Amino acid sequence: MFSSVYQKIVMYLIYRLFPDTFTDSERIFMIQDITPHHLYNEFTPRSPQNGDLIFAFRDRKLLADLSANTCRFPLWENVSSQFPTTTSLIWLFALDQTSCFLVMDADLDFPETYTFHSLQEIRGREPKHHIFAAMTAFHLYDWYRNNHFCGRCGTPVVPDPSHKERMLSCPQCGNTIYPKICPAIIVGVIDGERILLTKYAGRNNPNYALIAGFTEIGETAEETVMREVYEEVGVRVKNLRYYKTQPWGMASDLLIGYYAELDGDPSITLDRNELSTGLWMDRKDIIIEDEDFSLTREMIVRFAKTGRAVLNLSLIHI
Repeated sequence: MFSSVYQKIVMYLIYRLFPDTFTDSERIFMIQDITPHHLYNEFTPRSPQNGDLIFAFRDRKLLADLSANTCRFPLWENVSSQFPTTTSLIWLFALDQTSCFLVMDADLDFPETYTFHSLQEIRGREPKHHIFAAMTAFHLYDWYRNNHFCGRCGTPVVPDPSHKERMLSCPQCGNTIYPKICPAIIVGVIDGERILLTKYAGRNNPNYALIAGFTEIGETAEETVMREVYEEVGVRVKNLRYYKTQPWGMASDLLIGYYAELDGDPSITLDRNELSTGLWMDRKDIIIEDEDFSLTREMIVRFAKTGRAVLNLSLIHI
């Protein structure tokens, strides 16, 4: 409840700061913006019922039935006959009143309309609350498949015997393993009415991105911003402004968005191991063609519509 109220307060402040930014039909929605629906991540497992969602993955592919711009996932009643017991199902979380389950055995006989599709192919479809649930389910699937044995003593791990926490436990040495969440920053570097846009090296993606990187040990997120910007493009920044965060289950990330102002020389020196392109682009030249729901896209679009007014957010002192 608190997070919902907090989100509404933040959105109100943003619209007060940028009153002419978007009409109702132009609002930017990120993948987690699923109001009036809600994903409840409290660990309250129960047995499956008709109408519950079933997620099955093969590496980075997800079982789904795609049609036009929509996406359907199997329901419990579609697969229940294959489960004499439900011990092989993993309860994940609740989406509104619907429980979501993970099937680790993706070789079961699912209805023929369901086939495996890449996460990239699925993530821009409807209904959006189901897509967000699917990406969050992948976050947990990736954690479960990567943690079969205790990293301390090598004993096979088991789900929490008390059924009170979302964690894996070692019955031999008592080591506990919780889902991995990796903090990472993303930053829009501003120089007047220009923003610094990049493209990653070795990726077949035509879209521009912002500078991003993982927080290292012993540093704050703000220090990560300054380090990553200098490492990747060779410029300095100042006047950091926190924007917002985004859970990104496809990479087990929690993305922390900032805007920052160029400090000094705008000359770009690319780290060619990380980036193939880096350039300053005037806001009037920015073209948004995709329907992505990422923090990257939202921050670029917001700058395109408001320019350096994005720096009116509260200044972070470091």
